[in-house]
Amino acid sequence: MVEEDLSCREQTHAARRPCEERAAQLVFETPDLPADRGLRDAQAACSAPDVALLGDRDKVTDLRQAHLWSRIVPLARRLRKGFARQIKKVLDGGRGPRHDGVMAIEIHGNGAIERLRRAGRAAAETLALVGTRIRPGITTAQIDAWVREDTARRGGRPSQLGYHGFPAAVCTSRNEVVCHGIPRPDVVLENGDIVNVDVTTELDGYHGDTSATFIVGDASAEARHVVDVARRCRDAGVAVVREGARFGDIGAAIEELARREGCAIVREYGGHGIGRKMHQSPHVHHTGARGTGPRFRIGMAFTIEPMVNLGTEDVRRLPDGWTVVTADGRLSAQFEHTVLVTPDGHEVLTAL
Repeated sequence: MVEEDLSCREQTHAARRPCEERAAQLVFETPDLPADRGLRDAQAACSAPDVALLGDRDKVTDLRQAHLWSRIVPLARRLRKGFARQIKKVLDGGRGPRHDGVMAIEIHGNGAIERLRRAGRAAAETLALVGTRIRPGITTAQIDAWVREDTARRGGRPSQLGYHGFPAAVCTSRNEVVCHGIPRPDVVLENGDIVNVDVTTELDGYHGDTSATFIVGDASAEARHVVDVARRCRDAGVAVVREGARFGDIGAAIEELARREGCAIVREYGGHGIGRKMHQSPHVHHTGARGTGPRFRIGMAFTIEPMVNLGTEDVRRLPDGWTVVTADGRLSAQFEHTVLVTPDGHEVLTAL
């Protein structure tokens, strides 16, 4: 499931725009703890470049998007009481000082990474199964039923079901629908359609998030083109991920490829950090400039999921409050992977 930028809609899971090159990160190392402890005993990391520990006069950003106050308090108390009071003001209502250039990005330990791998593989296997069943004549409600059944069979739970009130276990985005399409029994896939299926699985307290756009029967050259470009854009974004590179490199690689192919990238929505929560910091933009944003560090996990339009990049939301469509009614396609930063570069956690 994609994350919406704050410029489009204020949501509690949305993250700040990427930092510029000189901005700092607040990075939390996550110890390998039982699932019910989470970040309660996390330590602030200070060993890597571009990481700033906050002092008495430093400004603090709103960290609600990534971590709950109940988990931050012990960490803040270890640092300074003054810092604890400052951050509590922000988390309790945003009345304290703010600094949009600082964001919290979680670094996953070995135990968490193994659970992320299992959740990612479960989501990928469910998506692959659904893909084998897509054909003209099925409804998007049938896709939802298959996702529920297969996710349960693998011991997981559909992360999207009930998320901020979302009424389904999967997003099914057909033709001009960009993202967050709600499965319905009256939406029947027809020959020539394209449909994105976005599966997120929670397994053992961690989430795996992946999507693909499928061609239904025989499609037009335009439909095949936008699907191909979307897949290649995702892969171009994944390819730049390695320790020390920057989040802005992802958006630049994606946007450059899309423009060469005569397509547009949706700006209002993007990827997101992932772990114990389906959506957490950072927000991953699919447009941008190379050499900007926080640096990748080993143990970071996030999604890359560009939405590629044949026409304008502009979108609009339907009255249901979820479904996002292209402003000009032309086709849109999307592919998504969950990616982990590793010593060797990266690992795609949702690749089979």
